[in-house]
Amino acid sequence: MYNHCVAPGLLRRLLRLSLKAGGRTCREAHSDTGQKTFVCYNLSHRTLIKVHGQDTGSFLQGLITNDIYPLTEGRQTASYAHMLNVQGRTLYDIIIYSLKGGETSVLLECDSTVQDSVQRHLKVYKIRRKVTISPCADLSVWATDPRAEVMGWRLVADKRVDPLELIGDSQPGAPEQYHRHRYEIGLPEGVKDLPPGVALPLESNLVYMQGISFSKGCYIGQELTARTHHTGVVRKRLMPVRLSGPARGSDEGAELLTEKGRSAGKHRAGLGETGLSLVRLAYAHETLILKNSALTVQASLPGWWPKDHKAK
Repeated sequence: MYNHCVAPGLLRRLLRLSLKAGGRTCREAHSDTGQKTFVCYNLSHRTLIKVHGQDTGSFLQGLITNDIYPLTEGRQTASYAHMLNVQGRTLYDIIIYSLKGGETSVLLECDSTVQDSVQRHLKVYKIRRKVTISPCADLSVWATDPRAEVMGWRLVADKRVDPLELIGDSQPGAPEQYHRHRYEIGLPEGVKDLPPGVALPLESNLVYMQGISFSKGCYIGQELTARTHHTGVVRKRLMPVRLSGPARGSDEGAELLTEKGRSAGKHRAGLGETGLSLVRLAYAHETLILKNSALTVQASLPGWWPKDHKAK
C-alpha cells in the first residue's frame, strides 16, 4: 500500500496513498466540530517496483534525472525523478524510496499502466550489473512527498494492512478528489499528464519538483536537458488551468489558441473543469481557446512555484 499526507498550513492537506502495488492517499479535512480528520484515497493508478543489489546506486544513477546517492547512502527517504529517452524527453515519472537493510534497496513508484515498460527499460540497461528488479514486495516506509510541500506525506505499507487503521480519525474518499487536488495545484503525475516520449522535463517543471540534479554525472537524455537549463530559456510550462466547462476525453492533447488564433500550447489532461495544460508563458495571462471546442481556458501560476520562476 502507499499513502500520502499533507499537514495544515499553506493549503496543506493530509494526502495518503496505499498502493496494493497500486495506491491510496489521504488529505486533511475538518469536521463540523473543527476536529481534524484524514480522508484516504485508493490510488490504483500507481504501482511499485523493487530494485536491490550492490550495484543499485551506480545502475540507477545513469538512468534517472536526480542524484540517487542521497537515497542509497541514507541521507534521504524519498526522491522524485524522470527517466528520459536519448532525445531528452520524459519516458516515466517516478518517486524513489530508500529501504533499510543490509543490501542496497529502493522502491520505484510509477504509473501502473507502464509497470512492465519500466521493468523492461531497466533490464535493457542492467547488462552485468549486480541488481535484481522485481514487482514490489510487502514493505513499509514513511517519506515526505519529494515533489512539493503541498502534496504532504506518502506511506508505503504492507498491502494487507487497512490504511484507515494507520492514521487516526481517517475516512475513505474517492480517488477523483486526489486527482482534482493535483490538477488544482498544477502537479503532473502519470502518462496522461506526462506523455512518454513527448513531454520535456523542464517544461514539466521537474526543477520546481526537486526532480533533477545538474551536478551529478551523465545519464540518458542529459545533454538536451542540461543545455536547455543553462540557456535559461523555457518558453512553455505545464500549468493548472480552469476550463469554462467540463472537457471531453477527446480534448486531451488538443491545441490551445489565443483569441487571435496563435498557438499557445496544448491541453494535457484534467477532471471536469480543472486540468493541466502546456502553456506558452507569453500567453499565460490570456484567456485561451481549446481548438475545435467552445471551451475557454484560463491558466494560473501555482503558489508552490518559486517566486523567481521566470529565471528557472
